Amino acid sequence: MTKRSAIVVGAGTAGSIVARRLVDAGLEVTLLEAGGQDTSPAIHDPSRLVELWHTENDWDHHTVPQEHAGGRRLHLPRGKVLGGSHALNAMIWVRGAAADYDHWAALGNEGWSWDDVLPVYKAIEDYSGGPSELRGAGGPLPVDGDYALAPIQASIIEAAVQEGLERNPDYNGDHLDGVAPQQVTIADGRRVNTWMVYLKPVQDQVAIETGCHVHSVIVEEGRAVGVRYRQGGVDRELRADEVVLSAGALDSPAILLRSGVGPRTLLEELGIDVVRDAPGVGENLHDHLLSPVVFTTTRKRVGPPASGSSATQSHWFWKSDPSLEVPDTQPLNFSVPMYGEDLDPTADDGFSLMAGIVTPRSRGRIRITGASLEDPLEIDLAALEHPDDVRSLVASVRQCRSVGRRPALVEEWGAVELYPGPDVGDDELEDYVRRTAITYHHQVGTCRMGVDEEAVVDPRLRVVGVAGLRVIDASIMPRVTTGNTNAPAALIGELGSRFLLEDAGVPVPAGALAEPVEA
Repeated sequence: MTKRSAIVVGAGTAGSIVARRLVDAGLEVTLLEAGGQDTSPAIHDPSRLVELWHTENDWDHHTVPQEHAGGRRLHLPRGKVLGGSHALNAMIWVRGAAADYDHWAALGNEGWSWDDVLPVYKAIEDYSGGPSELRGAGGPLPVDGDYALAPIQASIIEAAVQEGLERNPDYNGDHLDGVAPQQVTIADGRRVNTWMVYLKPVQDQVAIETGCHVHSVIVEEGRAVGVRYRQGGVDRELRADEVVLSAGALDSPAILLRSGVGPRTLLEELGIDVVRDAPGVGENLHDHLLSPVVFTTTRKRVGPPASGSSATQSHWFWKSDPSLEVPDTQPLNFSVPMYGEDLDPTADDGFSLMAGIVTPRSRGRIRITGASLEDPLEIDLAALEHPDDVRSLVASVRQCRSVGRRPALVEEWGAVELYPGPDVGDDELEDYVRRTAITYHHQVGTCRMGVDEEAVVDPRLRVVGVAGLRVIDASIMPRVTTGNTNAPAALIGELGSRFLLEDAGVPVPAGALAEPVEA
């Protein structure tokens, strides 16, 4: 009897999980990854994560000039390597708020409520705090919230408490609000991602092809039957019973558009045969944003992050408006000055309270500019287009400045604000955030899940109108979760693979979701 076959495009957080779950179920799986092996030492040492941007492991995407963000082109790092963006990110594990998932379900997405997803999260996690009604232990992915903090990070937490923030022992528990050490996917001082713990242990059971840039899906008589891709300068085709796009919020919609699945007007303009007129493909692009509040110290040096520990170890969630259902801000705190590309580096030692917004209302889109792989993507975040986003980010910057003036940072460290700078008044902060806002690396939404006419995938992540094709990655989020998106991407990988197996009539292995994989 011939095995059922599947192609998975992308070895990131979701794609690695999907490939593992499908091979466990007995499918013949080929995984196509555009990048290469995760051999860079900077991937494995958490203290070196910023070294990975603008390298061969980064797609190095940029937006078009952002009208509402100083006309700047924002850098959008995306992983181009086995492990995907989980090989480049800060390894922070945030599920988000229960209300995030209940909102998805309220839109008609059955199976995505908080009650539905909580057991999945518990099955994924090996939480250092142990199992409970809300947390899981023994899962494949270590989630560590009990590690030694850098001294500056401990002081930042104390300063936030002095500001009046709650000290939250587990922001992945019953509420997000408050300040806490970040929970991270780090073990023994080394990065851990889903490629490492889900897929790498069974790599001899999967056909893993690296250096494969997927052009499009082959669709015949309304069904996906394979993909076209380029490897080593050679254009190739591969066929299978099931095709899964897990290329992320920027590249999954690009593949669909080159396949002829997208807005008819755009496809006809580019000379691409229309397979399905799908106006929602590439729309609904949104992202979390950060703006730096940078300090140096005059009483003692902060020093570089220790090998094996991240430069960021703490954050807090805060409602800039108490009437909000969930926090709209999440400052991310670094033990180094984070000047980015827009501020002059005036000191080589210090710390940064990166003001951040996590409930953005601005919506942009992604477009292809031609039918070939050489044609660049046109990425427009519409960053800070909505006035609520500006208001939230300004409020977060204001709060971060205040935290930096608290005794825990001033008396012990001699903290001095470098940016925005003591001469910058509150009335100038809107201009500051527009000049300095950067991505939080959390692009989502471009293959939106839903039941309405413009939804790209249905609640079981099937591309509407094309049989045998699914999108299983962060692009399916109708609205971004409140916080870092790596944990939700893992959730989407687990649920998406289960939906595929159930719909294909393939028995779901007993270990899927209910028990951890054996790494």
